[in-house]
Amino acid sequence: MEQIIKFGIIGTGAIAGQHAAAIAASDTAELIAVCSSSEDRAKSAGNKFKVAAYDDLDKFLETPELDAVCICTASGHHMEAAIKAAQYKKHILVEKPIEINLERADKMIQACQQNGVILGVVFQNRFNEGYHQLKQAVQEGKLGKLLMGNAYIKWFRNEDYYKSSDWKGTLKGDGGGALINQGIHTIDLLLDIMGEVDDVYGQVKTAMHTIEGEDLASALINFKNGAMGNITAGTSLYPGYPERLEVYGTHGSVILEAGKIVAWNIQGEENRLENPHVEKASGAADPMAIGHYLHQLQIEDMVSAIRENGEPLITGEVAKQSLALIKGIYRSSEEGKNMAININ
Repeated sequence: MEQIIKFGIIGTGAIAGQHAAAIAASDTAELIAVCSSSEDRAKSAGNKFKVAAYDDLDKFLETPELDAVCICTASGHHMEAAIKAAQYKKHILVEKPIEINLERADKMIQACQQNGVILGVVFQNRFNEGYHQLKQAVQEGKLGKLLMGNAYIKWFRNEDYYKSSDWKGTLKGDGGGALINQGIHTIDLLLDIMGEVDDVYGQVKTAMHTIEGEDLASALINFKNGAMGNITAGTSLYPGYPERLEVYGTHGSVILEAGKIVAWNIQGEENRLENPHVEKASGAADPMAIGHYLHQLQIEDMVSAIRENGEPLITGEVAKQSLALIKGIYRSSEEGKNMAININ
């Protein structure tokens, strides 16, 4: 019988519930502990998930049977938890973004390498079936030469969302706003399909919410393969619409909304539309509307990497690509000029 990988969760906010549900649904993993900086939040999560609860990170990580941790803290606190977990030889699956800047991300990656532990980053939409079909079509050359790739994340968050936590929308805790928190999932898919970015011109602004980060963003992209693209993102776009990924090539195009294929127009092929009655799961207006199934698939991918001493689908280096592009958009908006993108 293969080893059941025993997980703990660091951070007990809303996304921790998705991780707990994903672990519970998997036959390959077991949740055995949670940790929060708050004693009350730790006890509440421990009671909810029926596991041991800690408000001391060192005592949590000293648990001998603990194999891996899911880091679900504020984005700007990922590094400290990851470095300490690596020092305790625990494998790490960290929520997106990997961190709020490349320097902190690099320190996490280095700590994991130095301590011989695996680092994975949560971009669960990579496991979506509709996205798999799109990526396969691109890899097989069915779309021909790529011409354009567009990511639209026209979402809405009300003031209560930002008031629910002292870090959401802040530069120190969130790293920004609509791009680095909400938009990064679709931006990750865009980059996975279109490849490396040469340069970007972007503009961001805070138009509606009382936050430090942006609630509106737009960017024009030049990819290294010669294709072009654009990104539109927001959390002030009422009532919120399903995220959309568009890919165009010389032989056709494919469009996904909330991970579901809504257009498949490739020369010489029949349309490959998914069942129109299948519900699209999008965080357009409710961040918890996404369900936990794709997180479950990512947990199982992480388990396989641990068992086989291999790499998860989304490594720290892969996760740096979307972070680098978003930080480039922020710099472009601040300086009013095109920015070259370099993740090194």
